[in-house]
Amino acid sequence: MSARGNLFIVSAPSGAGKSSLIAALLNGNPADMQVSVSHTTRQPRPGENHGEHYYFASVEQFKALIAEGAFLEWAEVFGNYYGTSRKVIEQALDNGIDVFLDIDWQGAQQIKQQMPQAIGIFILPPSRAELERRLNGRGQDSADVIASRMAKAVSEMSHYNEYDYIIVNDQFEQALADLRAIIHSQRLTQTSQIHTHSDMLKGLLAD
Repeated sequence: MSARGNLFIVSAPSGAGKSSLIAALLNGNPADMQVSVSHTTRQPRPGENHGEHYYFASVEQFKALIAEGAFLEWAEVFGNYYGTSRKVIEQALDNGIDVFLDIDWQGAQQIKQQMPQAIGIFILPPSRAELERRLNGRGQDSADVIASRMAKAVSEMSHYNEYDYIIVNDQFEQALADLRAIIHSQRLTQTSQIHTHSDMLKGLLAD
């Protein structure tokens, strides 16, 4: 019998490499891991599919879900609503799937209040200079935009101590190995192992 899945909260400032690490982790689409699909009121972008990238909803539908208490966390960002469905998360966890929430520290606080067993992982760059280099490396933003993102990143990084694990993404492959190690360690906890190997344990301890 498989154990209940783990809920991982993954947060990081822009440029720390969070999305790349999660994508590499899920490369090959392992059946026992998935990224949470959020609800949103924004319009689908080209190539985005309902239920795959987001659950798209009207503002009226989203507000009705808020009133029902359907979200573990939700926020309004630049006029659009985003939320994490309690039902979707619980179903995945009950099926033994590890779920990853790609959210900021404010969303993480909301999740922790309702699901304190969630495991928080914060990803940091090795230095401010390297973070600025990565943001500049995209070559798409003005100096003012970069400065604004750096200021926001520093504010976000001040919440690192609210998380259970910290990964410094200096060398990508090492950071990915660290992320995998955290996931593996959670699957070896006493609770998980008792659930997974209940029959074996009974046999080992039988008179």
